[in-house]
Amino acid sequence: MAEGKRGKASPAEMRYRALDKFIERYGSRPGGLVRVLQKAQDLFGYLTPEVQVYVADRMCLPIGHVNGVATFYAGFVTAPRGRYTISVCRGTACYVKGAQDIFERFKELLGVDDDGTTADGLFTLRSTRCLGACGLSPVITVNEDVHGNLTADMITPLLDRYRREAEEGEREGVVTDVPHQPDRPGRDPRATPPPY
Repeated sequence: MAEGKRGKASPAEMRYRALDKFIERYGSRPGGLVRVLQKAQDLFGYLTPEVQVYVADRMCLPIGHVNGVATFYAGFVTAPRGRYTISVCRGTACYVKGAQDIFERFKELLGVDDDGTTADGLFTLRSTRCLGACGLSPVITVNEDVHGNLTADMITPLLDRYRREAEEGEREGVVTDVPHQPDRPGRDPRATPPPY
């Protein structure tokens, strides 16, 4: 990567350098591409087309293969995510106890559909098959926070809480230029395997 102005590397250049080191160390190992893509996602927040092309070039792989893996695993993100990712469990136990009403309330209040991000970049809403916490159903996660036994009436105060938290973080200068770090990749059971 070329150096930025006055020889000082930009944050993006530093991320690419870190990615180069990771590729050098793990790229040729079994499962290396998944590890490299996870590292790239950790560094850049999500897997942009440019990052996928960069990985393909560095690993001497067809871009179609890299993109196939990046879009196969549910844990990989190819579009920007909000600061808070809300995952609404729509597994059987949660569904029976009203998860659909909760999901619809989120959609209404945030003005986004499944896997959508609010215009202000604060929230991403997504539905999940099962969060593995049926005893708390209906349950959601907001980033790493788990919220259980919810009702649709509890959604507005919950969103207000995260909005206040974001405002307080901005006042304290806690905001980073890298969006929320998504979960580790997990296989999407609805997807078909990649071609390689």
